[in-house]
Amino acid sequence: MLSVADALARVAARFAALPAEQVALPQALGRVLAEDLAATRDQPPAPVSAMDGYAVRSADLTGGSARLRVIGRVPAGGSFAGRVEAGTAVRIFTGAPVPDGADAVAIQENATVEGADVVLEGAVASGRNVRAQGLDVRAGETVLQAGRRLTARDLGLAASLNRVWLRVRRRPRVAILGTGDELVPPGVQPGPNAIIASNNVTLAAMVTAWGAQPIDLGIAPDRADGLRSALGNAAGADLLLTSGGASVGELDLMREVMDAPDDADGLAFWKIAMRPGKPLIFGHVGGVPLLGLPGNPVSSAVCACLFARAAIEVMLGRPHHPVLSSARLGRAMAANDTREDYVRARIERAADGETTATPFERQDSSMFRTFALADALIVRPPHAPAAQQGDRVQVMLLSPDGLAV
Repeated sequence: MLSVADALARVAARFAALPAEQVALPQALGRVLAEDLAATRDQPPAPVSAMDGYAVRSADLTGGSARLRVIGRVPAGGSFAGRVEAGTAVRIFTGAPVPDGADAVAIQENATVEGADVVLEGAVASGRNVRAQGLDVRAGETVLQAGRRLTARDLGLAASLNRVWLRVRRRPRVAILGTGDELVPPGVQPGPNAIIASNNVTLAAMVTAWGAQPIDLGIAPDRADGLRSALGNAAGADLLLTSGGASVGELDLMREVMDAPDDADGLAFWKIAMRPGKPLIFGHVGGVPLLGLPGNPVSSAVCACLFARAAIEVMLGRPHHPVLSSARLGRAMAANDTREDYVRARIERAADGETTATPFERQDSSMFRTFALADALIVRPPHAPAAQQGDRVQVMLLSPDGLAV
């Protein structure tokens, strides 16, 4: 059996970043930048006031108080054509450009207006209450890097840089096909021996959260001709995900209908040393890369979190390795066998910031409810020794980056 790391490397090697496309700024949320985003001018473009008050020369207030003649007024978006000279001040508002000659702003709370003059109390250091030109970004500076998944905050930053269009990676098209005569779609009254199919829904939601476009191909029967016909509907997809038919049973037909193993587009691997998810296939059908996931819903979802997401991330120009973090173990765990374990767990964060991962007591792969309730998967390498409560373990969060997985 192939190790998880080797299988991930083989999957990632079969994909490349997709071409870029241009989208309007409001439609870029969650998309992945295809090029670095640089500022075209300083922000702010000139020194501006950080407070309402009076633009002054700090040298005029070294004595602790001063009476200054008010020679003008400058609101945000306006300007003052003159110059602040010794003994003068300009009324200024937050965001307004600081007039020439002034090097500080005295806040209005310390000011008393007396006719054409203002009396200011307290010394003001040079630069006080002034936002320097380029304080936020400098012209030519890269502010967002290619490969970044854009957040609402990123869109606001892009807007402040006067960008209304962004170049992002095209969304990968991911075809999804369930297999099995026993399956019926949600909403259909099941017969006594039928199983309500959930994998298509789960996988479509996952790939959507990861930035891809799902294409639901429905459910194929356990017949080679029907399966071939359904797989043909994936033409033009960037990735095909199937669930079921990947094991060794008489009706597990996925390997039979794939491209020939000796073809460059044929079978790349079968069987992974992991739990859940041992019967995983990777190859091609009609030139479309295929990940044949197990039919068991938990196994299918866990394998998708590793391998389908890796393929999508590569196509989006992002790192494809799963991000692992460290946590304290909330319950003792027995020694592991020869397979890499992905154990469903709840995450709790204490007031001191310490994270605890507590595995569900039962890990049967038929129990999808525990997968839905899990926050993370505890990753245990092959032959890991028994672990005690409080030991440190590695965990893979199921919803990293705020993604709704």
